[in-house]
This record gives sequence, C-alpha cells and structure tokens, in this order.
Amino acid sequence: MRTVRMLATAALAGAALLGLAAPGASADTTPTADPSASAGPTEAGTTFRTAARFLPGQQATAQAATGDYLYWVFPADTGQRPTVNATVTLPDAALRHGPTTWRVDVYDGLRRRQPCMYGTQSRTAGKETASVALACVLRPVRASADAWANDPLPGSYYVRLTVTGLSDEDLGQPFTARVGVTTLDKGGAYATDGSLAAPLVPGATTADQAEADADAGRPSVVEAAAPEDGWSSGWWSDRWIWTVAGGVLAAIAGVGGFVLTRGSGRPSRVPPAV
Repeated sequence: MRTVRMLATAALAGAALLGLAAPGASADTTPTADPSASAGPTEAGTTFRTAARFLPGQQATAQAATGDYLYWVFPADTGQRPTVNATVTLPDAALRHGPTTWRVDVYDGLRRRQPCMYGTQSRTAGKETASVALACVLRPVRASADAWANDPLPGSYYVRLTVTGLSDEDLGQPFTARVGVTTLDKGGAYATDGSLAAPLVPGATTADQAEADADAGRPSVVEAAAPEDGWSSGWWSDRWIWTVAGGVLAAIAGVGGFVLTRGSGRPSRVPPAV
C-alpha cells in the first residue's frame, strides 16, 4: 500500500506539472491583437523608406490611384507568426473596363521577400466585383538563423500592395485599401539557440550610437520600431517549462522504479548469523 500511495503521488505531481506547462502550448490559438488599438495610419508610403508604420491589431487605411505601390511596416518579434490581411475596395463597376489582379507581398527588415505559408496572396477581381480580399500567413519568427537562410527574424516587416494586372483604361482610377496584421504566439515549438545582436530594423545604429542616443534622452531607431511591449531577448520560451517538467518527471520515475525493485529487505525467517 505504501508503494501504491507513492506512485499515486508521483502521478498527481506529474499531472500538475503538465498542467502548468499546458498554457504555453495552448497560446497558439490566441491572437495577440489588442482591440483597443484598432486605429492605424490613414496614409501609406510609396517606397520602403516612406512606409507607414502600424502595430499588430491596428487597421491601416489609404486611398490611392490604381497602379500605385503602397507600403506599410509593422514589427514582429521572436516566436510570433504574423498574418497579413488586405482588403481593396474597387471603384464603381460602371467606371471599370475589365478585371484587375491585386497582390500583397511581405518583406523583412533586410528587404528579403518572405514567402507565405498559406493564404491568398494574389487574386483577380472581375469587372463587377466590389472588393477583393488578400491574405498572407508568414512563417514563425525565429530568434536567430544561419547567414544563408531566409528564415524570418525579429524586426520590421514591410507590406506592399499593388495591382499587377489591369486594362490600360483603368490605370489611375481611385481605390481604398485596408491592411491589418494579427499574430499568434508559437512558443517554444520554433525556438532556436542564440539571438540577434539587434532586431532587423532599417537604420539601426551601432551600440555606441545607441548609447549616445540613450545619454541624450533620444529613442534609438530600434526602440522606435519596437512592438508595444518592446523587443524580447529571445532566450526565453515555453520550451524551458517542458524541459524542467520532463526532468522532474524523470526523477519521479527513477524513484518509483527504485521503490518497486528494491524488495522488502532481509527475510525474517533467515537466522541473523547466516
């Protein structure tokens, strides 16, 4: 009975540890968008350098002429998987002469185009279509990667929206664009060892310049481009919880195995001198 009680206690302790670790895994289904921060910029840039900045959870809007390239930029941190959604409201069907094809692309802080895991990145709208919706689900952001890899890294991400196919008569017609980003926390499933010296933010300065900005009370370029909660260090993930829980369970299993195999000691029927 004593052995049974010990094993039951060990099982309950293991279940409690796994229960503590479970929230980190279930965070994958919870968007980090802040509903209180829905208002975004009402204009878009026309180049990478003039891209309008917004945060995940906000809705950025712009009015432009068909044929323009529109640019926005948002921050993405380690462990996040961004999803970019864009909606284009087209002019009245009576003013159009044919179908139009729209496309959304995402680039990282090094201006490397990032592929979409899934989503409708390009779509053709018929002449009678009032609006077209686009989406791009990026790969989870890693804390570090090999120099030759194209893995997404923490830093700034650019959204470019433009029309890629249309009738010449429709060039220059007005349209309205709405862009938003939501993020999912992928946790330790995509964690890597190491981290970048600084997020990939265009215009990021050296450590000496960052220190000079801090001494002068000026925010650095990296700080100005940070998410609402700032940049993470990249060393923490829920992988640590699972590692500690696994170690504790292994120790409990070792103790339980010892209790089951050690026996009851010297039999009472054997004389002491034997």
